[in-house]
Amino acid sequence: MGFDDPREMRRGLAAVRRARAAAVGTVTLDSYTRVKDYASVARAAAAGTPLNGYPLVTHGPDVTRAVTDGIRGPRFPVQVRHGSPLPDDIFAAMAAAGLDATEGGPVSYCLPYSRVPLAVATESWARSCERFAELREHGFEPHLESFGGCMMGQMCPPGLLVALTLLEGMFFRSHGLRSISLSFSQQTDPEQDAEGLAALRALAGEFLPDVDWHVVLYTYMGKFPRTRHGALALLRDAAELAVRTGAERLIVKTAAEAWRIPTVEENVEALEFAAAAAEDAAGREHPPVPDTGIGAEARLLVEAVLDLHPDVGRAMVRAFARGYLDVPYCLHADNRGRARSYIDSGGRLRWASTGSMPIGAVAGGGTRRDVTSSELLDALSHVERAYDRLPAGTGPDRPAVG
Repeated sequence: MGFDDPREMRRGLAAVRRARAAAVGTVTLDSYTRVKDYASVARAAAAGTPLNGYPLVTHGPDVTRAVTDGIRGPRFPVQVRHGSPLPDDIFAAMAAAGLDATEGGPVSYCLPYSRVPLAVATESWARSCERFAELREHGFEPHLESFGGCMMGQMCPPGLLVALTLLEGMFFRSHGLRSISLSFSQQTDPEQDAEGLAALRALAGEFLPDVDWHVVLYTYMGKFPRTRHGALALLRDAAELAVRTGAERLIVKTAAEAWRIPTVEENVEALEFAAAAAEDAAGREHPPVPDTGIGAEARLLVEAVLDLHPDVGRAMVRAFARGYLDVPYCLHADNRGRARSYIDSGGRLRWASTGSMPIGAVAGGGTRRDVTSSELLDALSHVERAYDRLPAGTGPDRPAVG
């Protein structure tokens, strides 16, 4: 949730804080700020043209402090979400305004969103993390959330998502941060998702033993159901998955996701709906989490990357250059683009080709035929179709809180 008008941004944060749910406030930045195009921000302001987010750098620290004063606090953190591969200015603006929580990463905010060379983005993120860590000297404990578990989330098999968010978490730690979160995106099969989250939690305990970390689950990041009942059923399943796997946070989506940017009221409704669904799920028994090798796959990827260089950032850059990390269907120039995935007849994400990634032995060899364009387009709509086809009476149409 992000608005260019500071008064509207404050109203949105205040509404989220009042929601009948344990919530975190978010300030999402506009597209111009993400790419350092501050001249376009100024032109939009002069013309009275609304932006699609909050222009943090342009507004300056005094305005932003006024937005969050009396709202942000220990029981209601406010997180900046931005999508920038070169976030130096954004981190400087956050520090000046006293904001101590944000998200992203050198890979996850570069490959899907930009043409910036990965090595350049990694250097910018290293500087930004070190600047952010300096907030500790002023009484803050800065928190950074890796977006690595959402990389092209709808068609990226879970072993790679787990590896990417772990590697970004290790990158953050290497540049001074001690409070981080690790992300994972709900995908196409709840059992596979549960296994992926369990693998993430187990490996984080091993690879990040000396930092304060938690897991954040994102409601599905691909094409969202177009019906209200389908969208709410998908959100309900995300909340139940979060409870089943012990995820400490859930990023919610609204019933308007397929159509437009949601209103403040729709965001609050989604939070309250998810809270009710989570409360209901907490009172039920859940089946044991399967183990089909997702954790083993993620471990192989992480260890192969760490063997390339003692500096985690340089190791990741080398890993992409060699194809040890390869994100399916990602068109960035620094991604080898040899890996392919597909959805099998049971709804699970599988590797069609693992390219040069060192996981063939645990990923079924990756020897399936090439994925056709029509097959890919069909897969991208798999979740949307599945939930829209549910009978309208199979799930609640309104939040059940209260």
